[in-house]
Amino acid sequence: MKGHACVILLMCLSCVCATALQVKRGDEPEAVPAQRGTEELTRDYKPPKEVDLQTLQELDADDETLVKYKEALLGSTADVLDEGGQNVLLKALVFAPVDHEETVLDLTGDLSQFKHRPIVVKEGAEYKIKLIFRVQREIVSGLRYFEAVYRKGIRVDKANFMVGNYGPKTEEHIFQSPVDELPVGMMRRGVYIVKSKFTDDDKNIYLEWEWSFSVKRDWE
Repeated sequence: MKGHACVILLMCLSCVCATALQVKRGDEPEAVPAQRGTEELTRDYKPPKEVDLQTLQELDADDETLVKYKEALLGSTADVLDEGGQNVLLKALVFAPVDHEETVLDLTGDLSQFKHRPIVVKEGAEYKIKLIFRVQREIVSGLRYFEAVYRKGIRVDKANFMVGNYGPKTEEHIFQSPVDELPVGMMRRGVYIVKSKFTDDDKNIYLEWEWSFSVKRDWE
């Protein structure tokens, strides 16, 4: 029975082990290339049964080695800040051009303003998307960021970013996308609407919102 419990523990912890050891305050995990053209990449994928953090911590409490291993991966959850609301709190999206100042969208307030106040960007500029978020209580598996880009009501692009697996932590996590390039050319200048969604393997939707950017000849 003890061996079976160990297997369960290792399976549950495997989803957060790499991230928990890598991500510290201010660190940025390695960017994962965006998957374009489909949102449901894993239609037949069934996520493992969710196990709450307390259950994980209580498994094999008499095994000193496993107890230390769990502490190294998950840390102490007793003092993790709980701000209320959902388990995952998406704090901000950062539009980060490679050679220009960043624009921060505060996602904790009025989200409706972003659709009507486009970010002015230079055509052809390279940029990254950064997501700043917290996990408060339970381990979350398979965080994903989806976006669909529209111009004049027609969808012109969409992308799916695997953000990763995370455990509870008072400090904020920062995810950074690979470098992408803005549209270029006179016919492609104008305002683009982006419909964004932050979700996980269990189909929990932590946030949905719209924002916009305006492609121009130069930064303004």
